[in-house]
Amino acid sequence: MSKIAFVFPGQGTQYEKMGEVLYNSVSYENKKIIDRVFENNEEVKKVIFEGTKDELKDTKFAQPAIALFSVVLTKLLKEKGINPDFVAGHSLGEYSSLYAAGFLNEVDTLKLISARGKIMSEAKIEGSMAAILGLSSNEVENICNNIDGVIEAVNYNEPKQTVVAGEKDVIEKSLEIFKEKGARRALPLAVSGPFHSSLMKPVAEILKKEFENYSWNDAKTPIVANTTVNILTSSNEIKNELYNQTFGPVKWVDTINKLSENGVTKIYEVGPGKVLAGLIKKINKEIEVVNIENVENIESL
Repeated sequence: MSKIAFVFPGQGTQYEKMGEVLYNSVSYENKKIIDRVFENNEEVKKVIFEGTKDELKDTKFAQPAIALFSVVLTKLLKEKGINPDFVAGHSLGEYSSLYAAGFLNEVDTLKLISARGKIMSEAKIEGSMAAILGLSSNEVENICNNIDGVIEAVNYNEPKQTVVAGEKDVIEKSLEIFKEKGARRALPLAVSGPFHSSLMKPVAEILKKEFENYSWNDAKTPIVANTTVNILTSSNEIKNELYNQTFGPVKWVDTINKLSENGVTKIYEVGPGKVLAGLIKKINKEIEVVNIENVENIESL
């Protein structure tokens, strides 16, 4: 029997006034949940509801803005009787998936993500990232291993697209090296830090302490982990994964392959944008992807 999965996007899909758009399209009950999430957090709510494009680039606001969509739309899908057999998320999306899996309730999921955004925004870890297109992940890893300084393959997005992260000057110097070695493109990314690299270890320690502020459950729905591609269900396993994910890789290619191996033939991308749908098509053309970006998408199912 074919199975379905919910997957959740990472950072970069935010847009102006997205909170207001969502708030105005949901029921009174769901409005109350959104209000609870942002009680005592009016600055974040104001930017998510009314902020400019530039304000929403700040990790502090972008992460809860994107996750708000993912969590509320998941709740609406479940109310419609659509439940996943597996869940997975890309980077930030792994946190969004905590509610879908049943590790945390919707309010705690979003409060944790708001805390994560604030922690990452204030961390000020020096470094940067770049997307390498046209080389296999093995080729990217081999090139990184022969460059002096910190540069690591961190996001395995699709078979010919791998993101590297590390020290800023090392990343800048590496771009020409990747092109000389056959990369079609080597693009610096507009990010505030070297996410998922070993340089982020101090942030992981802060997040680990933050996890203690929430009531965790074992999962009702298994999650495929970013860093190991293992299928997790226990609360201790997921907390360990989220800790390691801060300074460990997002193995998205392997994640989609793992879902396919476990009988998934249909994936719902739940949250703003269609980034993951594009990646999934490059990884496995046989999987059907349904985008759930807004309430209208759910009503039309």
